[in-house]
Amino acid sequence: MTYIPKPELRHPRLAGNERGFTRRDYEGPVSTLCAGCGHDSISGAIVQACFELNIEPHRLAKLSGIGCSSKTPSYFLAAAHGFNSVHGRMPSVLTGANLANRNLTYLGVSGDGDSASIGLGQFAHAIRRGVDMLYIVENNGVYGLTKGQFSATADRGSKSKKGVESRDEAIDLAALALQLGASFVARSFSGDKVQLVPLIKAAISHCGSAVIDCISPCVAFNNHDGSTKSFDYVREHNEAVNALDVFPERTEISADYRPGEAIDIDQHDGSVIRLRKLADDYDPSDRVAAQHYLETQKAKGEIVTGLLYIDPYASDLHSDNGTVETALNTLADTELCPGSDALDRINASHR
Repeated sequence: MTYIPKPELRHPRLAGNERGFTRRDYEGPVSTLCAGCGHDSISGAIVQACFELNIEPHRLAKLSGIGCSSKTPSYFLAAAHGFNSVHGRMPSVLTGANLANRNLTYLGVSGDGDSASIGLGQFAHAIRRGVDMLYIVENNGVYGLTKGQFSATADRGSKSKKGVESRDEAIDLAALALQLGASFVARSFSGDKVQLVPLIKAAISHCGSAVIDCISPCVAFNNHDGSTKSFDYVREHNEAVNALDVFPERTEISADYRPGEAIDIDQHDGSVIRLRKLADDYDPSDRVAAQHYLETQKAKGEIVTGLLYIDPYASDLHSDNGTVETALNTLADTELCPGSDALDRINASHR
């Protein structure tokens, strides 16, 4: 992978966040992806979200698999922990890291090929287990590294750059995440930073499995007439169900909306998500209704974006299994090896 560092020189008046970091502290080297790639826009949204959340870069772990999307963690948060796994295996590596150290913020970045094909089983089990993470799928409907074959998320009837029509039914990763029990599910568009940044902020603040299926057009192989993942198609068929604002716990919350125009959702960390409803009577707390709405709009040819579902009271893998509060590498020998009596009690409990 080509590594092109950015200049070390910085303007002395760059604005900093409450932790004293500037936006440049959340960036990485220069991207080697195609100019105009939607993935770079997602990287920029991640940088902005982490800057606004005052996350210490070294307190975040970013993990990925294989593909154009899985290269992108190189291009943001250079000071974060990082692990690039093999094709489709990122979720299990992230699960293991999360179990070993629950005190980091976990961000998994994957693609439609990495998650919806070879990694579909891994995606499913990480979601249903409630791993506390943000899982972003950079979804372009093609295999960009191998010259534009359809991926499993390519819509039936959509056309490739060469005019070939997809004959297979598409896997909808947002709908699948809802079915698997994800407690935060959203869909967005790489070309809509106003929507994407607060969605990322809300998902990072959420406790449990948070999934954002982000349509990210491939400018080399899937940005043409006939594609349902192109910039023009998504802009023309985007059905936003809500607009989103995220308020930290310490920030005074005020609004000038009339009654019924906005709802507040408290999150476990004290932050507040304010939703301004755009779709009539859309309820993001109703999982079944969210699934039905996705299917209804899909039949109309519309792409639903926004916060589709949230359970603000969800549990995660650690709370479900009663794990220790501290990272495993901080445990002393007496805690790791409690003796034969403790082992006998554990064995007896399984008889």
